[in-house]
Amino acid sequence: FWLANNLIAQIPGNSGAAKEHSIAWALKGHGVLLHPEGGVGWHGNVVAPLLPGAVEMGFEALKRGRVTDQDFKVWIAPVVWKLAFTKNVEPALAQECAYVEKSLKIERRAADTLPERVHHIYATLLSRDEIACGMAHDERASYAARQKQLLLELSRRLGEGISADPGASEIAELLRRSRRWLREGTGDAERQKQIRSLADTIQRLQRVGPWASANPRIAQEEIAEHLKRIRNDHCKGTLRDTVNCFVPQPAGPRCAHIRVPEPLGLHAHPGSIDDALAELHRRMQETISTTVAELEAAGSFIFYPNPFYHR
Repeated sequence: FWLANNLIAQIPGNSGAAKEHSIAWALKGHGVLLHPEGGVGWHGNVVAPLLPGAVEMGFEALKRGRVTDQDFKVWIAPVVWKLAFTKNVEPALAQECAYVEKSLKIERRAADTLPERVHHIYATLLSRDEIACGMAHDERASYAARQKQLLLELSRRLGEGISADPGASEIAELLRRSRRWLREGTGDAERQKQIRSLADTIQRLQRVGPWASANPRIAQEEIAEHLKRIRNDHCKGTLRDTVNCFVPQPAGPRCAHIRVPEPLGLHAHPGSIDDALAELHRRMQETISTTVAELEAAGSFIFYPNPFYHR
């Protein structure tokens, strides 16, 4: 499917062949499509850190193309979009929220607004993670503060588990090392299970990023994303949940506001792969932020007070 549709080939365990196919395709003058975030994070206003594949393949194609043609050019043309509901979908969101509460055995508090219900679900799930970790939690602390403390403790345990040197304190680096540790088959089966569980929990917790608590208001689109993320991460075992993971259904009709930021010409870029990646991310985020601001100014969103927000 991926090869036939001119997408960066997904060949499990054989990324080298996948990249080679895409570079060869680009050298023939064709476009190569890929998802630069690597996955769906359910945060429509925020561009996640980009994977380097597009830039790496672009520079490699440029190098090979210049062997026979000194004027050979390679462009990375980003495409971004914002999905906005075209009507009030609160009843449908409330229905989906009720399904999540029932599925996860979380009691609804009668006085809670819709966003407060979503926040309560996340706070309850965080409490369960804290209990599983043997940590005491302060109900008065913000979600972000509690999440940060739990991530620090889980990261400490992960570092100890894989015998990482004390300098490897960055969570992203610890996760990279833990994946390598697991690939190499270090340790017995029980220890591998513990390391995998720690890494999975850290990654799941990180999917609610700082953006969740950055603004005093939250739109219906963001509430919908929270619910989809919860369902994807926590609701398992039924056909309905499996289908939702692969074909998530929106709460109502939406309009896709598609934008094309300025393409990045790698043939004219003097910097490194990291520099090009940072510039690509900047252009994408700037375009998304501008699009969201324009839609907000036009009254396209329905807002509520954001219970995740803290000063």
